[in-house]
Amino acid sequence: MRRPLRSTAIAVVGAAVLLIATGCAGSPAPAPSDGSSGDSQRASIAAAPSPAMTLAPFPMGAATSTTALPADLPQGCRDILDTAVLAQLDGVPLNADGMGGGIRADSSRVCVWGDPGAIGTRLVTVIGYSPDRAARDALYALGADGYTCWEPDGGVRCEKTWQDAALPIPQGRTVFYRDGVVVDTQYSNLSPAGYTDAVIDALWPAPGTPPRFATSVKTATPRPSSSPTP
Repeated sequence: MRRPLRSTAIAVVGAAVLLIATGCAGSPAPAPSDGSSGDSQRASIAAAPSPAMTLAPFPMGAATSTTALPADLPQGCRDILDTAVLAQLDGVPLNADGMGGGIRADSSRVCVWGDPGAIGTRLVTVIGYSPDRAARDALYALGADGYTCWEPDGGVRCEKTWQDAALPIPQGRTVFYRDGVVVDTQYSNLSPAGYTDAVIDALWPAPGTPPRFATSVKTATPRPSSSPTP
């Protein structure tokens, strides 16, 4: 996570999120239910990360969005990164058993980089749909909590780093919100350069570049019809 130039946190977030473009009505897609892959992912997510990495929450739920999320994990966790970032993570286990990686019931994708035996060294990214009002309030709260927030890449990004209270290691969090989707990365002693930028480029490719993931967006909210809302 590269450190940004300082800016006024709260004022930027309040104005920026209001300008985020939205498309077809959509919200989280359900977790896979047609094979053992989805079952194993849900089983792994049941085990929370070790006490050395307590995750701060971000509101998830039905949202207006045209952004699709990676479908298959853990491969999808690699697909959202470029070769330069993957090289920095070479040899680091991804979504190891008991580390909490996988697809949550609300369809959020969870990518956990870290060795189960390496207490204090971990990188966790949660990608999911977030209601605009709840996301705006959460971003405002981050700005009030000392995060640096600004408006890159068509969205809002907030960052903060600190020193662990018990161990002499750096920790931090980077949150990016755009088009009803949040990319929330929390890390401890593991912060590859360009990580969040690579995820943004994968989810929202440059104009004229084919989308990397399927473009359909479904809803996790029960509806009379099972078909997606266009």
